[in-house]
Amino acid sequence: MNIVVKSFNQLSPYELYHLLKLRSDVFVVEQACIYPDLDNKDEDPAAYHILMYQKDILVGYARCLPPGMSFVNASSIGRVVIASSERGKEFARELMFKAIHVCFDVWTEVPIEIGAQTYLQAFYKGLGFTPTSSPYDEDGIMHIDMRLTRDAWFKS
Repeated sequence: MNIVVKSFNQLSPYELYHLLKLRSDVFVVEQACIYPDLDNKDEDPAAYHILMYQKDILVGYARCLPPGMSFVNASSIGRVVIASSERGKEFARELMFKAIHVCFDVWTEVPIEIGAQTYLQAFYKGLGFTPTSSPYDEDGIMHIDMRLTRDAWFKS
């Protein structure tokens, strides 16, 4: 397993193609959700792209965004995805550990907030996230906002 962290400008065309394809395969095709995946946040100079490889094949991805871009006074992790063929192998936990560390290393003074699909709420609770909203519909899929503080993460 190899996890790489890059800014948008560091991504090769090959890497960008494969991360966008993975996101499209899962979020648009598998989940049958038509939504604006290309939201102009990927190319922000402060965004970080977490790419997880198994034998040179992209199997996981997450995006870390600076405070204020998705949530006021919090960094965020989103577009978290594991290829369908690789689920159930603890890859999501490993990917999230890396993304959490990136956020707390770069934006040390703020918590992390996510808009989690509600069926994954228990997974994120297991990482220390706590709900901060009621469930809501986003693009036809139920979500809930969740927050992780630096203190909660480093106590676990």
